[in-house]
Amino acid sequence: MSYEMMFTPCNIGTMTVKNRIVMTAAEFSLGQPNGQPTETMTDYFVKRADGGVGLIIPGICRVNDMGATSSFTQLSMARDENIDPMKKMARKIHEHGAKLCIQLHHPGRQGYSSSINSLPLIIPIVDRFPEFPSMLFKATPLLLGLESKKVCMSMQAPSKAELSAHGATRIHAMSKREIKSLINDFIKAAVRCKKADVDAVELHSTHGYILHQFLSPNTNRRTDEYGGSFENRMRFISEIITGIKRECGKDYPLIVRLTADEMYDRIGKPGKGYGLEEGKKIAVELEKLGVDAINVSSACYDTYNYWLEPTSFEPGWRAYLAKEIKSVVNIPIIAANFIRSPEQAERQLEEGYQDFVGSARNFICDPDWAKKAQEGHPERIRRCIGCLHCIKSFMYNASFKGTPGECALNPTVGHEREWDSLVPDSVGKTAVVVGAGPAGLTAALTLKKRGFAVTVLEKEKKAGGQVNTASSGPHKDKLHWAIEDMLTECKLQKIKVKTGTEATAESIAELKPDAVIVATGGTPLKPKSIKGIDSENTCTAPDVLLGKVKIKNKKVAVIGSGLTGLETTEKLNENGNEVTVIEMADEIAKGAWFQFVDDSMSRIKPYGTKFLLGTRLEEIEEGSVTVTSDNGRKTSIIPVDCVVLAMGIKPENGLLEELKAKGIKAALAGDAEKGGTIGNATHSAFKAAMSI
Repeated sequence: MSYEMMFTPCNIGTMTVKNRIVMTAAEFSLGQPNGQPTETMTDYFVKRADGGVGLIIPGICRVNDMGATSSFTQLSMARDENIDPMKKMARKIHEHGAKLCIQLHHPGRQGYSSSINSLPLIIPIVDRFPEFPSMLFKATPLLLGLESKKVCMSMQAPSKAELSAHGATRIHAMSKREIKSLINDFIKAAVRCKKADVDAVELHSTHGYILHQFLSPNTNRRTDEYGGSFENRMRFISEIITGIKRECGKDYPLIVRLTADEMYDRIGKPGKGYGLEEGKKIAVELEKLGVDAINVSSACYDTYNYWLEPTSFEPGWRAYLAKEIKSVVNIPIIAANFIRSPEQAERQLEEGYQDFVGSARNFICDPDWAKKAQEGHPERIRRCIGCLHCIKSFMYNASFKGTPGECALNPTVGHEREWDSLVPDSVGKTAVVVGAGPAGLTAALTLKKRGFAVTVLEKEKKAGGQVNTASSGPHKDKLHWAIEDMLTECKLQKIKVKTGTEATAESIAELKPDAVIVATGGTPLKPKSIKGIDSENTCTAPDVLLGKVKIKNKKVAVIGSGLTGLETTEKLNENGNEVTVIEMADEIAKGAWFQFVDDSMSRIKPYGTKFLLGTRLEEIEEGSVTVTSDNGRKTSIIPVDCVVLAMGIKPENGLLEELKAKGIKAALAGDAEKGGTIGNATHSAFKAAMSI
């Protein structure tokens, strides 16, 4: 397939983009406290430009430094000092034929209260003492703790309203003076962008940030000219657009990223906020104001899963939003629409859903996504599996470490220059990797890049390891793309992957490898302290998910409410079972990323599944389980036919000691080192393979 339409140039106002591919904004914490791009950030975007993306929109960019911070290391165009550094990044992106658009942003009720008024103090300190940020991030838990106790300043918002599901703990209704000042901040930031040779600017009016907050009746409850009627709620963004066009010129391209539908009906709150019909009205008004393109998105932080989809969502599920917006305007439409393949992208362009295909996660995962499609090798694309490691890592890394976000399948994010310039240092050497799960295959590909001749030994007949289990859960089949794509690359790189081959210390010794990585995964936990743990009516979650044990129309106790426990519960529910989940912790899936919990629970709740939290399994008997709660003070007997253990895994790494006994050095990777997610496994393996 040639993807002719996707690789046809297209205009946004006076800007000609070489193709229809847009890297949409995703904040990854690659900047510095003063808001200037770092070399790391520039390398990151240049890599995507070189990979064929036509238009790049980096992550959120502050319009002022006083009270608009979502990350201490995001971009800022709030100061003239940032014009020249931005110009340098723009020039390097332009050298690869791509255009640059900066997304202007203010978080409103979704920002960090502890950042208010602090950056103007922090910036000069960091300039003088570069080590200061590490001290700052160590204080993050204290600052967030103060925010949770509301010992903080209040964030700006259109009006007093309910707090966001994720964001500021205190808000205040902006005065008219604050409104006028912020409008001016947006306009000045756009002017600086134009001076920095940025090709276009985008107003971030989606996902519940301040421009979106003014548009939504849920968050804008003002009674003056900036609230109430549709026209009044449009006034804030209208004055910004008018000001930008006045100061930058009508021919300076301006895009608005728009929430077409807040999606409250998807979480059982119909009538809240605004829906698609009002989204279409907003789009019409934006075109009248002179906006050159609309980047269609959806939802807000309260409805998080409907703009940043987890694995279970189907590619293209929200394409209808873009098509509806396109039907009422005559300016180009950009939309992400959970696009995962060039075929899907080309089809949605041809069928008139949109004019540009957008994505952030595709290009985070595979910087050469566009190039591989254009050169006729879509099978080589490393597909995003929607595992959300990117947003989870960004939230934790940016807040607590001051380091960039990560991609589960691309450990080189933030290290593009080092990876591309890596000189093979192990040509002529051999390596053995034990295990063909995500850790083992990542290790193999990394070692190959270093010059090793690599052999992978996998005892099972099918590669994949724990991913085979995870991808067997309801709506989780896309997780297996990770394995499929790594195997494709292993074949191209002439890496030998031998399945159905159990590795022993003796067989490895015979190969005389120069490097060995043990990525043998883990096995389900079955604590011997629990009476009856090996009884006939007991099995493990992988047994159920992989179909080794089939349970239908029974009373089942699932022990553990982690993500595996929830996925197992879903499958048991679908098979007509009455499920009770027993969990020692005081909350469901404690420590798991909230989006996956919300996603699974949306399908579990209709079945009436019982969750017994703060409850410990003591004994399994035929026909029942005995549990204790209230710190062991209360004992209950629950009638069940079957018990399914979803208590996590223990590392399977005995081979390491056997190799040591033979004097063979080896490194652990993935679950063999420590149980975790696909992202944990691949990053562990990458680190191990690079350090050997």
